[in-house]
Amino acid sequence: MVKIAPSILSADFCNLARELSRIRTADWVHVDVMDGAFVPNLTVGVPVVKSIRSHTDMELDIHLMIDKPVRYIKAFAQAGADLLSVHLEADHPTGIARALDLMEECGVRKAVALRPITAAQAVLPYLERLDMVLVMTVEPGFGGQPFLERQLDTIGQVRRLIDQYNPACQLEVDGGINPVTARKVVQAGANVLVAGSSVYGAPDIELAIAALREGAEG
Repeated sequence: MVKIAPSILSADFCNLARELSRIRTADWVHVDVMDGAFVPNLTVGVPVVKSIRSHTDMELDIHLMIDKPVRYIKAFAQAGADLLSVHLEADHPTGIARALDLMEECGVRKAVALRPITAAQAVLPYLERLDMVLVMTVEPGFGGQPFLERQLDTIGQVRRLIDQYNPACQLEVDGGINPVTARKVVQAGANVLVAGSSVYGAPDIELAIAALREGAEG
């Protein structure tokens, strides 16, 4: 079954407890952590993740768009993350490997993320130990961007690598997801969909989540 993970990047940050309750029919909560260096935007940090954890028992999917993420793995794990994604472009391979080691030590699920500039094959050194790969279908940094169709090929390539080397690994897609693009990325091989503005920008959030499921599974 395809999982829906609304991104709180598009939520009302003054009312996060309410915003979390509005996505209760989804599967995960996706939290975009940006440092203003790896991407040109600043969002939330460890204290906000800790606060979110205290208001929901949904899976917390924490997407670290930060330089040298190894520095913060323990802090976000202790704040309540269930899964952490680190960008392959954010550190030297030894730093990425150490970040994954720390995730194992902390008992959180492990993921790597790929920007649109990164080839699918970049996941291979890590793939056998991952719980998820995240493929970006926009340039990371801001919500509401249009879906990059060319990333469908990357999604398909990652799916084939997963099927060959680690079939239990999940494939998440983030960026420009709506009922139409949801179907495309699922057909390409994704099984976890991140959606921000198409959920929180909708007049009825539960209907928006249901429409994503219908699009993905249709």
